[in-house]
Amino acid sequence: MGNRGMEELIPLVNKLQDAFSSIGQACNLDLPQIAVVGGQSAGKSSVLENFVGSTAITNLCYMLSIFILSEWAEFLHCKGKKFTDFDEVRQEIEGETDRVTGANKGISPIPINLRVYSPNVLNLTLIDLPGITKVPVGDQPADIEQQIRDMIMQFITRESCLILAVTPANTDLANSDALKLAKDVDPQGLRTIGVITKLDLMDEGTDARDVLENKLLPLRRGYIGVVNRSQKDIDGRKDIKAALEAERKFFLSHPAYRHMAEKMGTPRLQKILNQQLTNHIRDTLPAFRSKLQSQLLALDKEAEEYRGYRPDDPSRKTKQLLQMVQQFSVDFEKRIEGSGDQVDTVELSGGAKINRIFHERFPFELVKMECDEKEMRREISYAIKNIHGIRTGLFTPDMAFEAIVKKQVIKLKEPCVKCVDMVIQELINTVRQCSNKLECFPRLREETERIVTSHIRDRESRAKDQVLLLIDIQLSYINTNHEDFIGFANAQQRSSQTNKSQSSAGNQVSICHVIRKGWLTINNISIMKGGAKEYWFVLTAESLSWFKDDEEKEKKYMLPLDNLKVRDVEKSFMSSKHIFCIFNTESRNVYKDNRTLELACDSQDDVDSWKSSLLRAGVYPEKTITSETTTSTDNFSMDPQLERKVETIRNLVDSYMAIVNKCIRDLMPKTIMHLMINNVKDFINAELLAQLYSAGDQNALMDESQEQALRRDEVLRTHQALKEALAIIGDISTSTITVPLPPPVDTSWMGGSTGGRRSPPPSPTAPRRMSSGQRPAPRGAPPPPNRPGPLGPFNNSADSPQAPSRPNRAPPSIPR
Repeated sequence: MGNRGMEELIPLVNKLQDAFSSIGQACNLDLPQIAVVGGQSAGKSSVLENFVGSTAITNLCYMLSIFILSEWAEFLHCKGKKFTDFDEVRQEIEGETDRVTGANKGISPIPINLRVYSPNVLNLTLIDLPGITKVPVGDQPADIEQQIRDMIMQFITRESCLILAVTPANTDLANSDALKLAKDVDPQGLRTIGVITKLDLMDEGTDARDVLENKLLPLRRGYIGVVNRSQKDIDGRKDIKAALEAERKFFLSHPAYRHMAEKMGTPRLQKILNQQLTNHIRDTLPAFRSKLQSQLLALDKEAEEYRGYRPDDPSRKTKQLLQMVQQFSVDFEKRIEGSGDQVDTVELSGGAKINRIFHERFPFELVKMECDEKEMRREISYAIKNIHGIRTGLFTPDMAFEAIVKKQVIKLKEPCVKCVDMVIQELINTVRQCSNKLECFPRLREETERIVTSHIRDRESRAKDQVLLLIDIQLSYINTNHEDFIGFANAQQRSSQTNKSQSSAGNQVSICHVIRKGWLTINNISIMKGGAKEYWFVLTAESLSWFKDDEEKEKKYMLPLDNLKVRDVEKSFMSSKHIFCIFNTESRNVYKDNRTLELACDSQDDVDSWKSSLLRAGVYPEKTITSETTTSTDNFSMDPQLERKVETIRNLVDSYMAIVNKCIRDLMPKTIMHLMINNVKDFINAELLAQLYSAGDQNALMDESQEQALRRDEVLRTHQALKEALAIIGDISTSTITVPLPPPVDTSWMGGSTGGRRSPPPSPTAPRRMSSGQRPAPRGAPPPPNRPGPLGPFNNSADSPQAPSRPNRAPPSIPR
């Protein structure tokens, strides 16, 4: 005879598990643990054994069941090894116990985890806790009682743990440590069931009728009497079916119990525990139903599109090709114009990245091409002398001005071409990002990227030709009549003193103007001083300051920008950050004892952006000068007359190059937008579809990928499985009955965790005893207060991978 209540519950759970496994999800019912608490030799292991029943694998030490082909056991400490013979399982338990605790009744908080796989059991965790003992035996420590109590409390304090408080009938119930521990953690009695064992061993003339009728020391869930097998029965290999039959005969034939025989015995205990499991499953179903309904709603639209889908239908392919090209065109325009439905919050891309190229990267590249001041003056002086030739000139030659200006204008070609290259690269990246939505059709995506990228490369040459034409136009005519040009007269009248005063006045006006704020890491702080640290930096036209945080309350340092320049620093092998440094052109310390201030950013784009901001503040990049040029510059000297001419032309060149730079900075974005970006958008809108049609077989273009076919099948299968799962949950909800919790009872017979116990008055109608020579009054000191302890010694966890036959398994009890 097996556990019929369990056998009725298993199909319901299997249906629920099948519903979830069909959609690739785990059915995590989180069934309650069942812990058996009691003294030594109280019959705890036998209670667990009888509860599970003969259809499950039980009581490993006594080999009461026979494995069928789909049942096996695994130990956590022997991963991968399957045990199909109970002799081997028993020997492994005994051997592992001796290895951990010794052979002389020692204990250990290390659990022996045994997982049992079977198609006939539920996912349950059955915990066979060690028996409560008072006197240490063998190698047991002096505080063995407290250690065991701590182990037990570690398990029974969990709200999901059902407590079977086992007490032998031939002992005083009022002194039951199992009931006392259960009362400490479950004062309302919501998860405690009293189990009275060894009723057949009571002295003649005594019985436990008052206890089993819940009159003496009542519990909310009451008591259930059971009769387990004796040691003689165990040694004689008496099976569970015969033992349960003998138990039933005992209750039917005993004069004190025959009137309540239907409420006693192992089947009754099975029924109550099974109903508790059923209640738990029903309580779990609403959350599962809500989860499945939300998943079903999310898949409804996609499943509707796939339903009736025919991959080889030519009309469908044509329609889908038009939709895909149109969507690609819309996505590309949105990414460039900045109104995309999928906004990137991680980094700049598309139009935002191109905007940064136009207004930060390109101006920075222009400034990098500017000549060093000493080198500029040297070139001007050579130009003046070469123009005068053998004669000594009296006037400043305008040809020297034109020669120097043209040389500076030619240098603008490199940053202009580089700007076009950066925009092209970003356009190609944008095309690839937009084509991600075409990944369902690999051929279409490949052809789309090829056609659009080829067009971009074709426009590249035209855009570069136009940009170089702009530079050539500037070279073709030096317009000295431009309204912003200072002219020779103003250039000669401008003195260095006037320059300084104007510069000082300009700085005073802009001293409070904040150019940029942001986080930077100071990279060259020594390890002894804490290593690299991140600070909040504020850049103005006068200084670079940093604070502890972005509240800007605690200023760490303020660095004036006079005589500062910027240069790149090679990225170290171990660092993931990008570094640049600020240094003083007069070889002075920049920050405390450091000649340079190394600043680190997370990306190269951040480095370029900060260098552009520093450029606006007047901190220019370092100009690399060859040793030959340096030597000739250092040895160069001018007479006062020549120096005045050089100063005049220098002012003229600065004035005219400012006009040219302003014009180029204005025309470059316009030229690139017209010849590149707008042209590519028009091409995608007007010509991409025609190009795709002329590329080859349109049906081949719309052949979906294998991943898309699998995705379609998976969506349809999951959608159907979700509907079936919801139907199954509805069936389970209607086919199971929830039994309400029994009403509360008077449990004042047992005090709090720190007080003593109080015994009720003896029943006037039932002067029976639990055992010969004993009274139901409590004796002995109260147990110690509840303390958390280490993990219990035997935890038969059910959280293991699913068995091939069925993901159900029931860990057996392991008696100590």
